[in-house]
Amino acid sequence: MSKTTQSIIDMVGSQPAVDNQDTFDQLWSILGDLFAKVDARFELHADPSTEILQPYHGLADSGGAEGFLSTFAGPEIDWLVHSWVGNPKLSFTNMHLTISLGAQYDAPNLGLAFGTTPDLFFYMDYVPRKELLTNPEYMDQYYIEANQNFLTLQQESDMVSFISQDVYTRVAQTATSLCISAPNSTTNMDKITHHAHEMLDRWLGWLDKPAASPESEWEARAERDEFIRRTIADRDPVNPLVAKLFGDETANNAIRALWGGDRHLPRAHRWK
Repeated sequence: MSKTTQSIIDMVGSQPAVDNQDTFDQLWSILGDLFAKVDARFELHADPSTEILQPYHGLADSGGAEGFLSTFAGPEIDWLVHSWVGNPKLSFTNMHLTISLGAQYDAPNLGLAFGTTPDLFFYMDYVPRKELLTNPEYMDQYYIEANQNFLTLQQESDMVSFISQDVYTRVAQTATSLCISAPNSTTNMDKITHHAHEMLDRWLGWLDKPAASPESEWEARAERDEFIRRTIADRDPVNPLVAKLFGDETANNAIRALWGGDRHLPRAHRWK
């Protein structure tokens, strides 16, 4: 596997515009199947705060950029984002399924993102709820299996390891994070589908027999989760591109929605 440090914005800007509507439709369908699995497993309630983003539209000179951002919460799920943004007919798209568990669990949170730059792009990671350096038993419990997936994909000659220029973005990724750019092909689309479902199914399996977590730890864990969500959203290197397409006000609304800045529903550990 080769590597790139080129930014997403540079990837999009350095290549001719590509009509990626079919690719977008395939990726959004995959993400929809993943969301359906989660929706079948958990009690989810749509948060009213993001109704104004269903959908939202770009500026007059954006070439038809659009987005759709939905958020959910419930007694086990603190914050779930199911969204897409971009312009499928002009190269760039970005879609998310990110899930923060309730603080009563200490299992990792889940982050999945697909997109077109115009090549295929995908990010998949388990976001730890404990510091891995000082909790090696936690790392062993949740990351050993994921490590094999990571190593397997490193052998793929047509995939490119995406290394963010932003230090915090790299710090926020674990050593088993899959952050990869690849040519748009049926084979690579199949690989994305396989690995995404495998990661989600493994994550759901952890929650079938959740480890006990003392209630005294819940508030601190909830605050930590929200801080990480907010910081990742606020520092996302793609934010300037979103602001260019949609304007500052809409971009800021979408960024706040990613971490739950205007949420109406209660936190999961306070759910009644």
